[in-house]
Amino acid sequence: MAAVIPMHRTCSGYRLAMAPSPGSSTAQGVARVLAWRRLLFTLTAAVPCGLLLSIPSSAPTAVVVGRSMLVGLAAMLAFGLFEQWPVRLPGWLARWVLQLIAIVIAVPLGALFAYWLTTGGDPQLGQNQLRLNGYLMLTFLGVLVAPWTALAAMVRQRDALARNQALAFELERSELARQALDARMRLLQAQVQPHFLFNTLANIQALVDTGSPQASKVLQSLVAYLRAAVPRLDESETTLGQELQLVRAYLELMHMRMPDRLQFSLQADAQALHLRCPPMTLLTLVENSVRHGIDPSEQGGRIEVSVQVHENRCHVRVSDTGVGLQRAGDSLGTGLSTLRERLQLFFGGDARLHLSAREPHGACAELAFPAQPGKT
Repeated sequence: MAAVIPMHRTCSGYRLAMAPSPGSSTAQGVARVLAWRRLLFTLTAAVPCGLLLSIPSSAPTAVVVGRSMLVGLAAMLAFGLFEQWPVRLPGWLARWVLQLIAIVIAVPLGALFAYWLTTGGDPQLGQNQLRLNGYLMLTFLGVLVAPWTALAAMVRQRDALARNQALAFELERSELARQALDARMRLLQAQVQPHFLFNTLANIQALVDTGSPQASKVLQSLVAYLRAAVPRLDESETTLGQELQLVRAYLELMHMRMPDRLQFSLQADAQALHLRCPPMTLLTLVENSVRHGIDPSEQGGRIEVSVQVHENRCHVRVSDTGVGLQRAGDSLGTGLSTLRERLQLFFGGDARLHLSAREPHGACAELAFPAQPGKT
């Protein structure tokens, strides 16, 4: 006697039910009307209504319950039929109104069919007052219960649609935000690449201009180094182990250029080698120390790189004994400013870059970010 439509699990499924597209197949529509959950609920709800009607009835309880089930199925079919057809409705007619009208019409027709079926095709409602009373009571209870059940189902559908739409919009917003971050990261990466390459080529030019016999050897090392480094510039992320390999190759290259003025050391915890980070994180810090610390100093200096993991955070320290911040300038510069923004985007704001002076001279760059395993 009661008709209901189950909540659809997706927004698209609800839209197909409420406003089906012309391409929806008849088989799919019938399957949706006769969904097993809908059938189960309708028959389950019809049983207590039939038991209630059997109390004053002289007919067997099974017959009364069967009539109630037939009325419930009729209401369910009317609800499901006009839930999908016609595909287009006039602007002044809401679909839910059409469904309720169809249910109100289907209930007495379904009750008449139930009596016709259970009386051998001769209900004799005009001659048998008891049957007429039973028919009227069945129709009254059906008209009373079925529309309200249908309205409750529609409310549940709309609530499910609202929740699913909110979820879909949130997923879409998250995806757009992720795409925006990726685009910003690539833009910053594009700024870093020429900055690094131009600085390295400037070092080679200095050797050529001075006629150094090391120029050819350094150039060969540079070519081998760039073959390994440049392909990684376009990667979205790397590991500290790979970064340390590039840093070592870079410092060895710079040591060939100024063997008497540059010394360096690299130290890293074993568990730090597989942690993820943006490409050229360490290389930017080291290149900054060479360019702004060691290179301007007549005596040169030493660069020390330390990578440690403590309490689920990675701590990177790049220090040098070059000219220091006062002569190099207090601003971070293009490389470090870009690195700071890249780190904030990469780790969602949970990264810190700090630049400080060393005594008696030199600078120290300290970096801290979450210890997250990289891609294997």
